[in-house]
Amino acid sequence: MSTESPAWSGAAPIPFIAAPEIERFGYARAAAAIEDALRGGLDPATDPPRITTHIDDEASMLYMPSRTTHGVGVKLITHNPRNAAAGRRLINGIYVFFDSGTLAPAAVLDGSALTTLRAPAVSVTAVRQALRRFETRTDVVIFGAGPQGVGHLDALRDIADKDRDITAPATVTFVTRHDRRGDLPHRAGVRIEGAVNGSVQAIDALRAADVVVCASNASAPLFDSSLLGERAVTIAIGSHHPEVSELDAALCGRAQVIVEDIATALRESGEVVQAARAGLLEPDDLVTIADVVRGRGDAGSKLGSGPVVFSGSGMAWQDLVVARAIVESAQAG
Repeated sequence: MSTESPAWSGAAPIPFIAAPEIERFGYARAAAAIEDALRGGLDPATDPPRITTHIDDEASMLYMPSRTTHGVGVKLITHNPRNAAAGRRLINGIYVFFDSGTLAPAAVLDGSALTTLRAPAVSVTAVRQALRRFETRTDVVIFGAGPQGVGHLDALRDIADKDRDITAPATVTFVTRHDRRGDLPHRAGVRIEGAVNGSVQAIDALRAADVVVCASNASAPLFDSSLLGERAVTIAIGSHHPEVSELDAALCGRAQVIVEDIATALRESGEVVQAARAGLLEPDDLVTIADVVRGRGDAGSKLGSGPVVFSGSGMAWQDLVVARAIVESAQAG
């Protein structure tokens, strides 16, 4: 990938890349862009922290800028939990991609669709090596049936389709607070079931799970981690606040924990922060996604047969890398 940013010259309107085109780009290509950037030397630790503006007791706006050799960009995104009751999107926003030389706006992207694409792509990139331990089709439990929950199902399928070392989901159980079996997605070749959290069906699914995805708005641990087997791979991406955790501290204490960046995780990832407070996890125990992708140090040996957790809070460099790849694809036609 060239390090010079694509740009449109002249007085032409700034292109807008809408959700359908972002969705067509696909999780596999988004994951490849993330891996290429990390192998090329991108350092997540240089990313500026997100800035959050609280609009009221529930709603907030996030400002996420980033600058790398891949360009310059910023995501402005709002989160309004009240939208759920009205059937509207919880997350709305835009992404502005700038030419790295002139700093002129080069493209505007649907920020919600970009988030829905890049978060699952990052998750699967982080645990890709651990997923190779499963030799047959996997049983997956997903907490949350919103865009991120469904997106993680599609990312697991899309990337498994391109990577022969990863097995595709065979059974997916969506676990929700209320019965949503009537509006769950349908995917060819996958048995999709629904369960209410805490029910016998949910507990049985957790005991059998190879992969667990937590993509909820929960502020406290979603399940008792003692239900999970010793080979389970868990993804938690629903929190970016130190007081909010989808996983209990015990799981982070016994698992190998992968994070996007150690300083960011200790500031924003509730499950990491709370496990560290409880004395169950030390910063030196953490493995970064860059270590995993680059095969650096003992990252590979740490991802043996024991439980693995990826705790992600979402970082601006990820949006920038994926946005650039989408812009390049759009420019190429």
